[in-house]
Amino acid sequence: MRVLTGIQPTNVLHIGNLFGALIPAVELQDEHELYIMIADYHSITVPQNPETLSESILLNAAAYLAAGINPTKTVLFQQSQISAHTELAWIMQSQTHMGEMKRMTQFKDKSGDKADAVSVGLFTYPILMASDILLYDAEGVPVGHDQKQHVEITRDIGQRFNKTFGETFVIPKPIIRKHGARLKSLTEPEKKMSKSAASAKSYISLMDEREIVHKKIRSAVTDSEQIITFEERREGLYNLLTIFSLCTGKSGEDLAHEYAEGGMKNLKDDLATALSDYLDPIQAKMKELLENKDELKRIIANGSVAAEKIATAKLVEVKKKIGVVL
Repeated sequence: MRVLTGIQPTNVLHIGNLFGALIPAVELQDEHELYIMIADYHSITVPQNPETLSESILLNAAAYLAAGINPTKTVLFQQSQISAHTELAWIMQSQTHMGEMKRMTQFKDKSGDKADAVSVGLFTYPILMASDILLYDAEGVPVGHDQKQHVEITRDIGQRFNKTFGETFVIPKPIIRKHGARLKSLTEPEKKMSKSAASAKSYISLMDEREIVHKKIRSAVTDSEQIITFEERREGLYNLLTIFSLCTGKSGEDLAHEYAEGGMKNLKDDLATALSDYLDPIQAKMKELLENKDELKRIIANGSVAAEKIATAKLVEVKKKIGVVL
């Protein structure tokens, strides 16, 4: 089936991004027709430094390629290079109800008590996201549990358009990766790992050197219980064992049994080594790719041309359906 996934460009990618988005994308490209979008228009709903944003787009492309994405097999493209995304988003705003947007929990979470001061784009971006998905007739969309609501609103908007104007869009389904999809903060394990956290100690960057990885893992919050067990209630330890499992391929239960009597220090030291070993080849490849930015730009441009053909055809179909093509 056709699958669309993507990531907002950021100048710091962490292992939550790696195991929650990049590695799953590599697995998907072997089974499906995969489109990967660098969602740069989504990133500008909050203030961005233009120079940093440009660098982040290239960094994110390099990360996907370093993780194993094959640009001759998977379409890796830049959202802003395809004007059909924003044009369809305007059309789809007329198919979306204010009540639906007000119920979107991510706007409430991101705006907090400053809802009147944030950009309108932060409020309406789920419509752009829906347009991103519907534009490519994506059958599947990989998301974390916190993003499932965006696929649901996409389904609602697409079904409403189909009912009003006739069958036009494929209605997508969420693909939820259960294991490792939502790594937790190392310092506040009740929260999702995020680069926007107050302290860089809360996440492992893809480009963190071995010494930094070891320091961050050693200082990771666990609990006072002595025996190592793999239980969700022990959030900090559960998170570390999940990361260990993702690095080694061993189950969390097996790792807990292996370190049951060995103590937290041994577990953390071995995890830091395993994680650094896992990141080494990815870091080397990313550095190599970022040294040739012209080649990265060429790959993105080629992918954008391929994606634009599909997006434009779908947009023309939509415009005919609503009556603006004479």
